[in-house]
Amino acid sequence: MRPVRIVLVEDNPVFREALELLLGMRPEVEVVASVADGSAAVDAAETHRPDVVLMDYRLPGLDGVQATEAVVARVPGVAVVALTASASEGEREALVRAGAVACLTKDQELDEIVAAIRRAAA
Repeated sequence: MRPVRIVLVEDNPVFREALELLLGMRPEVEVVASVADGSAAVDAAETHRPDVVLMDYRLPGLDGVQATEAVVARVPGVAVVALTASASEGEREALVRAGAVACLTKDQELDEIVAAIRRAAA
């Protein structure tokens, strides 16, 4: 089975690099791009055509909701999984309305995050 192709969107460089490293050690996923803001997320999704975009909520420029809307509109078939440090219920609902298929928190276990990515890609 081929790995799930992911674009990782996270503005915190330390967290982004750590998550990229951890996901890179998992054979069932492949990070095809890693970017720091919402506009770059849309470009990366259009360029790489991933299965899943792992999207931070708080981003410079386009926020996670705006970037999710743009990715879903421009890249048919891509699934967006939101990853937030602390989003309110209203913020999570906005992400789902924008097209996110799941909302996870950054403190969840890596296994849970990978499982959600795999579910989103299926």
